[in-house]
Amino acid sequence: MKSYMANEQNITRQWYVIDAEDKVLGRLATEIAMVLSGKRKPIYTPHVDTGDYVIVINADKIKLTGDKWNQKHYRYHTGYIGGLKEVPYNQLMEKHPTKAVQLAVKGMMPKSRLGRQMLKKLKVYEGAEHPHEAQTPVNYEI
Repeated sequence: MKSYMANEQNITRQWYVIDAEDKVLGRLATEIAMVLSGKRKPIYTPHVDTGDYVIVINADKIKLTGDKWNQKHYRYHTGYIGGLKEVPYNQLMEKHPTKAVQLAVKGMMPKSRLGRQMLKKLKVYEGAEHPHEAQTPVNYEI
């Protein structure tokens, strides 16, 4: 019996809409990462991008458990000496409400060219509206 290997001709991509209102960030990000990578499909192949497109709406209304709004920090480095910056999540959500979801999903994707390619299929919006109605997205319940 031969193993099945998916290629670009065999892949059909679906668009999904996920409402992030009152969802816990980490649990939401794991589901999004599974859909983006294609692990929910029977044709999953590790070295091929078989995933679907994901539209996340209401990203500004996510929840964090415990006191993570004040205790959890987003850390990044500017590239200069002493350039390590820390931003608490409550400040991050005030300035860039969609960035928390993007960073959480990015951390769960493969760290390679394939992972960066999969991450381009993620569209995050802070309100309930999105400009992708022409793709006829389907609601994805978590």
